[in-house]
Amino acid sequence: MAETTKNAAANADARSDPDGRSDPDGRAGAEPGLGAAGSQLSTAPDESAPLPGLGVIGWARWFWRQLTSMRVALLLLLLLSLGAIPGSLIPQTGIDPMAVEQFRADNETLAAVYDKLGLFHVYSSVWFSAIYILLFVSLIGCIVPRTWQFAGQLRGRPPAGPSRLARLPAYTTWRTAATPEEVLGAAHRTLRRRRFRARLGGDTAAAEKGYLREAGNLVFHIALIVLLLAFAAGSLWKAEGGKLIVKGDGFTNTLPQYDDFRAASLYDTDQLTPFGFRLDDFEATFERGGPQKGTPRTFRADVTHWNGADGAERKASIEVNHPLEVDGTKVYLIGYGYAPVVTVKDGQGDVAYQGPVPFLPQDTNNTSVGVVKVPDARDKDGKKTQLGFQGRFLPTFALDEVRGPHSTFPALDYPVLSINAFMGSLGVDSGIPQNVYQLDTRKMKQFKENGDLFRKFLRPGETVQLPDGQGSLSFDGVEEWASFQISSQPGKGWALGGAVAALLGLAASLFIQRRRIWVRARPAADGSGTVVEMAALGRSESPRLPEELAELAVALRETAPPAPEPDDTADGADGSDGAPEGAQDEAAARYAAGDAARGTAAEDTADDDTADDDTADEDTADEDTVPEGTPAAGTAEETAAGEPAGDDRENPDPAGPSEGERA
Repeated sequence: MAETTKNAAANADARSDPDGRSDPDGRAGAEPGLGAAGSQLSTAPDESAPLPGLGVIGWARWFWRQLTSMRVALLLLLLLSLGAIPGSLIPQTGIDPMAVEQFRADNETLAAVYDKLGLFHVYSSVWFSAIYILLFVSLIGCIVPRTWQFAGQLRGRPPAGPSRLARLPAYTTWRTAATPEEVLGAAHRTLRRRRFRARLGGDTAAAEKGYLREAGNLVFHIALIVLLLAFAAGSLWKAEGGKLIVKGDGFTNTLPQYDDFRAASLYDTDQLTPFGFRLDDFEATFERGGPQKGTPRTFRADVTHWNGADGAERKASIEVNHPLEVDGTKVYLIGYGYAPVVTVKDGQGDVAYQGPVPFLPQDTNNTSVGVVKVPDARDKDGKKTQLGFQGRFLPTFALDEVRGPHSTFPALDYPVLSINAFMGSLGVDSGIPQNVYQLDTRKMKQFKENGDLFRKFLRPGETVQLPDGQGSLSFDGVEEWASFQISSQPGKGWALGGAVAALLGLAASLFIQRRRIWVRARPAADGSGTVVEMAALGRSESPRLPEELAELAVALRETAPPAPEPDDTADGADGSDGAPEGAQDEAAARYAAGDAARGTAAEDTADDDTADDDTADEDTADEDTVPEGTPAAGTAEETAAGEPAGDDRENPDPAGPSEGERA
């Protein structure tokens, strides 16, 4: 009675609180109207329970997996390429500091932004170095495990074939009078001659080819690391400088001899290669006629060089893209021009300056500009003064009303020197470095003649007198000059080798196809010969897979020729014994040609995990591994003979053949 009363009270509580909200022991997600019992039956998660944390080790593993993934590696490579764009478009302090200063003067606001982003020294900036290092680590983390995996594949053997070879994308079969041992031996020899890795196991010969595909992939990744290391070495230990040399002058590889010199942070300037050279002659030829008139044809600098202070002198020629290499340092020919030879006398008639003055080309016809600075001169009264001349040299002089004086051809056909003269202070005594190709006229006064600015045109051998007896200038002749870049950059050979290896590895990974071949030979059920089955599986898409299988089948048929089929149409244990000869040959041709019905069975019909297991038995390719749409088990001979494909006594398949596979 008491228990009945207790149950009634519980039912009354449930009716009064159908949602179970008043149950102190209820849980979130309880079934409505069930109270405490409903809360126990609920499958909803307990949101009040704390989620487990990854911890330091867990987060480290997650970060490492993300960093070594292919997606992140490609992203870092893209960021590295994008980061190199401003380094190519914006002047860099390590390459051309003068251009950087000029950019700062012309773009003050933008230069401040570039300074904060490190765009004037991109390749040594923090953000570019971070991308560089992360990509380097990502590649190493990708290569190491794949190398061990590839080494294991090289030590392994070709996997055993699946029990139903007919389900593979490329397949053929025939009956022969040869014994199974003869067929398998011939198949093994044929596969080895075609450079397959082959082995015999039971009634099957298994072979595999295309291991160089993965090797090419590894070579490509290793080559990228070599490229990164070569670029890093070149950026940290390189040094280069420029030198303009007039014909007859020389150069020794010491810092004071350079016109400009740039060295990386780890380069030791005390380790400059001890060598020197002298410019003996320079030859430049140009196209004289036709639509390419004036186009350069030959640039060659003939030099005499020596290695070390007491080294023997040797003759050599330096041309564009054909540098002179001395003990790891290369000398490149990068430019040429003309140097008018002038003689300047001051107001006392003394020679204040004499020699060639390099002028810089301004166009393709070698219209050149330059200055002559004479810091040690005296005026007609004997007082110290300085003279300056702004000049324009025209190798082939021409004059018209539109362009004024200009050059019409880059060769010395009709050379003319045009000059303007100044007197005053050149500013060379202020201690501030000056450009030798520019004249600071702020503290100088230009000569005038008859109220007009003094300007004269001179031919070689002519002399012009300065106004008021302040001196004279003679145009004695023209010499040629050449500019050279002396570069020491380690890692260039490694960079070239890495680039070539990367291309070869990429080509191998794209064009080499990995594939597997199986040849099975079993005695016919009626004892009238041997049934031979051949099948192929590509680890990647290969349109030549059926053709290659057909070629192997033709080669094997020379040893195991097809035998006439018996009249008996009874099915054999292998499901192919009772087919007529005509139907069998038709099926063999259809499989070897890559029939569309079997071509739909893609690589996943034989799972890699199953195929890679060398100890797998013949039942590894069962019905559960067959993708949807794959033809049912059984050979073409069965379907041609009118027997259902599912009547395979060894591996019955109740699905039966499809409509397209009936004879």
